[in-house]
Amino acid sequence: MGALRTLATGAVAAAGGATAFHALRAASPGGRERWERTNHAGHTVSLTEGPAYVVGVLVGVAASAALGGPAPAAVIAATGSGAVGLVDDLVGDTGTKGFRGHLRALRQGRVTTGSVKILGLAATGTAVALCVDADRDGGVLARSSRALLGGAVVAGGANLVNLLDLRPGRALKATAIVGTLVGAAAGGGGAAAPAAVGAALGLLPADLRREGMLGDAGANAAGALVATALLERSGTRARLLALGVLAALTLASEKVSFTAVIESTPGLRELDAWGRD
Repeated sequence: MGALRTLATGAVAAAGGATAFHALRAASPGGRERWERTNHAGHTVSLTEGPAYVVGVLVGVAASAALGGPAPAAVIAATGSGAVGLVDDLVGDTGTKGFRGHLRALRQGRVTTGSVKILGLAATGTAVALCVDADRDGGVLARSSRALLGGAVVAGGANLVNLLDLRPGRALKATAIVGTLVGAAAGGGGAAAPAAVGAALGLLPADLRREGMLGDAGANAAGALVATALLERSGTRARLLALGVLAALTLASEKVSFTAVIESTPGLRELDAWGRD
C-alpha cells in the first residue's frame, strides 16, 4: 500500500501541477504584466508556475490522504512557504539582495519583503517541525529544541532551492533528484517527498521550454517540502548535519556563483543543460 500511495501521490501531483500551470497562465489573475518576468536570456516567462507547483503538491497530498497517508506537515510546508514566496514575487523589494542584505536591512530598522519572507519561512518551518514531531516523546525543552532545529532546516531548504532557480529546469531537477533520494532513504510513508517530486516532474517540460519559472513561491515550496520529508524520518544528528550543509551552501552563495560552479563541473554541466533547447 505504501508504494501504491507514493506512486499515486506523485502522479496526481504531476498532473495537477501541469494542469494548474496552463490554467493559471491563461487566466493570469490581475493581468499578464503582473505575472510576467524577463529571465537571464531575455525570454518572457510566467510566475504562475510557482502557484501551480503548490496546487500540484496539494492535490497530490490530497490523493495521499485519501489512501490513508499523513498529510498535515506537507500542507503546512507547501502553503506557508509558497504564500510568503508569492508576496515577494509580486511586490518584492528588488533593491535589497541576498540573505545578509535583508538581515542588514532589519538591523537598520527597514522591513523588506525579503525579511518578511525569511521570518515567514522560519515560522512555517517551526510549524512543520511541531507537526512532524507531535508524537515524539520529550519535555518542553526537548520539543522546543527539535522544533527550532527542524524549522531552521525547512527554512534553509526553501532558501537553497530558491538560489538554484536561475536557469530553466535547474531547481526542478534538483527537487526531483534530492526529493527522490530523501524519500527512498526515509522508506516512504509521508506525502512530502512524492508530492514534491511529482509536481516538479509535471512542470519540468514547461520550465525547460521557458514558458514559466518557479519564482520564490514555487522554489520555496519545493525546498520546504524536501526538507519536510527529511524531518519525517530524521533525528537530531541528521537535522544538525542537514542544517550545517544548508548553512554552508547559503553562505557560499554570497561569494561564489552556483552557475559558474555548475558550468565548470563535468557531469553537473550536462545534467543542468539537459532538456533545454
